[in-house]
Amino acid sequence: VQLQASGGGSVQAGGSLRLSCAASVRTIYSYGMAWFRQAPGKEREFVTAIRGNSGQTYYEDSVKGRFAISRDYAKNTVYLQMNSLRPEDTAIYYCAARQHWHIYYSDATNYISWGQGTLVTVSS
Repeated sequence: VQLQASGGGSVQAGGSLRLSCAASVRTIYSYGMAWFRQAPGKEREFVTAIRGNSGQTYYEDSVKGRFAISRDYAKNTVYLQMNSLRPEDTAIYYCAARQHWHIYYSDATNYISWGQGTLVTVSS
């Protein structure tokens, strides 16, 4: 599946952004989908994931209560709503997908498809 991420930009601390990830499949219903991010000089890290079928969501601790992942089946799109942004959220954000859920959902190596990344810059 091909993924197209969009929505990045520059905001001040405390601001909001919504990222989108459009998938080129008939339906994303059974797909586990996630967002990862990579800051300059750091390794790629897990941000959030949404499980196929059930829609159960998972978040990295530092974004809980600030970020929200959701999906629109009609548009085959997953969203990442980011509120109360902090300078430490600055990174390239990548969406990822796999057709069946993996219990180690926070491990990037378990995802088959990746979007091209979209840059989020948060200034203080």
